[in-house]
Amino acid sequence: MPNRREPSGEESAPSAIVGAGSQTLMRGLDVLEALVDEQLTVGDLAERVGLNKSTTYRLASALVDRGYLAATPRAGYRLGPKLLALGSAARDQVDLVQAARPIIEDLAALTEDTVHLGVLDADQALYLDKVPGRRRVVVSSRVGDRHPLTSTGLGKALMLDHDPSYWEERLAAEQADARRTWATWKKRMADYRQHGRAFDLEENEDRIRCVAAPIRDVHDRIVAAISVSGAAHYMEDARMDALSRDVLAAAEQISAAIGHRGAGGKRPKR
Repeated sequence: MPNRREPSGEESAPSAIVGAGSQTLMRGLDVLEALVDEQLTVGDLAERVGLNKSTTYRLASALVDRGYLAATPRAGYRLGPKLLALGSAARDQVDLVQAARPIIEDLAALTEDTVHLGVLDADQALYLDKVPGRRRVVVSSRVGDRHPLTSTGLGKALMLDHDPSYWEERLAAEQADARRTWATWKKRMADYRQHGRAFDLEENEDRIRCVAAPIRDVHDRIVAAISVSGAAHYMEDARMDALSRDVLAAAEQISAAIGHRGAGGKRPKR
């Protein structure tokens, strides 16, 4: 792997483009990438990434502490177990996106509205995919965006199986008037859970409503969700009820594609 910086005896001056914190991150990534094909001593690793030994040692030690690298006396550094877990998680997400893509494309064509696919990540809804609708409606979301759970249909669908104590925790964390609205919101979430889908009633974005439903894996656990989002004037209550059937059907198709066997399995205790 070619050096990205010339060694200078001391750390290179910060780039005009990349700040100091980002530069440290990039150097850490250089260290990881240098070890893809072989195990290296700290001296060889320093030469490979173009840094002095002390800087390389500090970076490598931090990565060992977090499990991204492992160290063997005299043999040096190699990739660590944390990367196996991350690789597995990345593979699962890619597989999910691939399985869901043709189904959400069909759903977007059927409804003419924007369709999202997302997962629960660090107590937020992480958007993995988006298929724009045919209507002249701009839904301001992007793949990679994170949104609150309690104000998005997708987020609510992702936590339908969670205990109400989690619902209350997220509401308190995400909404300033949580104490005043908790009783009403809990009742609404219970209704969503009973029907197996959730709504966003212009809570996340003005004049945008959505219908969302969870995706389940082979163990009947909610691992993702999809939503259909559109302008409020296209999403009257009656249409949202009708859309629920289409969204649930699409979610069941995706669930089946990743191994779910239907409603025969037991749901988690609530």
